[in-house]
Amino acid sequence: MPSAFSPARTVVFRLHWALGLTAGLVLALMGLTGALMSYEEAITAFANRDRIQVSAAQDRSPLTPSALAARIEAQLPGQRVSALTLSGDPAQSAVARFARDRAGGRPSPVYADSTEGTVLGPVRLEAFFATVRELHRWLLLPGEGKGWGRTITGACAIALLVFLGSGLYLRWPGRHRWRVWLRPNLTRPGRARWWSLHAVAGTWLLPVYAVSALSGLWWSYDWYRAGATWLLTGQALPARAAERAPGGKPPDSKIPDAASAIDTAWAEFSATHTASLATLSLPGPEAAAIRIRWYAPDSNLRNEATYDARTGAGLTDKRAADAALGPRLADNMLEVHRGRFFGAPVALLFCLAALALPGFFATGLTLYVLRRRAGQRRAPGRASRPAEASVQG
Repeated sequence: MPSAFSPARTVVFRLHWALGLTAGLVLALMGLTGALMSYEEAITAFANRDRIQVSAAQDRSPLTPSALAARIEAQLPGQRVSALTLSGDPAQSAVARFARDRAGGRPSPVYADSTEGTVLGPVRLEAFFATVRELHRWLLLPGEGKGWGRTITGACAIALLVFLGSGLYLRWPGRHRWRVWLRPNLTRPGRARWWSLHAVAGTWLLPVYAVSALSGLWWSYDWYRAGATWLLTGQALPARAAERAPGGKPPDSKIPDAASAIDTAWAEFSATHTASLATLSLPGPEAAAIRIRWYAPDSNLRNEATYDARTGAGLTDKRAADAALGPRLADNMLEVHRGRFFGAPVALLFCLAALALPGFFATGLTLYVLRRRAGQRRAPGRASRPAEASVQG
């Protein structure tokens, strides 16, 4: 182990606090927005509780997806349904999402009675959480996923990994007993108290932040996603579908005679699957498949079934329960990122860890300010001593 005042230790320590004063602020913002997004579904459901439940629907049969989409579109002229989210509970309403308009905007999704097609109203808080997602993913900067915002948040995810590595290096065993490592000493005065809180909390949450950073990079860099996909599945990342099909038609336009294929696919899906929630994507022009993403009861893992876009015949049926761990991780990376892949208690831990990121920034900034003040007080007669010695108090 390097000595307490070695040059290598000095470099690591200065890198740690330099990143803390820069990337730490962005990570604090990402932590707050990430914590909100962890329970987006629950918060949205509570805000829309009067529109989710349709008690009279229990006595009626649900409409076919094509009929439901047609009735919704008839009530909202100029809007085309691109996806329907349908619940396994007949008393719950459906959610309709719409294709982008010519200006590139996307109308707000709406709740609709799945048995009559009556639009019950827009999804409350949809715009709020859309802003939270954009702030979390690219800091609301121009260019969205292709702009500088995505680059900055990706770099901050890498910085979080550097924080973990450098913090562990600066605390490496040999200098402290396990109690110093795992139990904060808040009775110590001054910087020692703040350092103990900062370091011990970071040690406890290190595995959570490592998983969050490694999974977050999945959306930051194509090369990382391709490499992670190969490591997890042994296969190359599938090529992205073209944004526009030949003929210049908008990608969300329905193909001719698609209604019967959609209904056939949904009927086959309903007969062979038990889903608590399913999202049916209506196929675009020249589309080869109808995609249904669904969740089994009491499971947070996403499954996917595809059907021929012209006949409705089944093509593929990917179930998370049947997949190996690697493919299951790759198919549910968002749930890994939020901690829900590992169960509800771990998801709560991930949320609390995200909320703690502003605390790490605050305690790190406090340590920096106190260190600078102490340095200024002893500046006239201080001996030559590396800066990192003050990390201990």
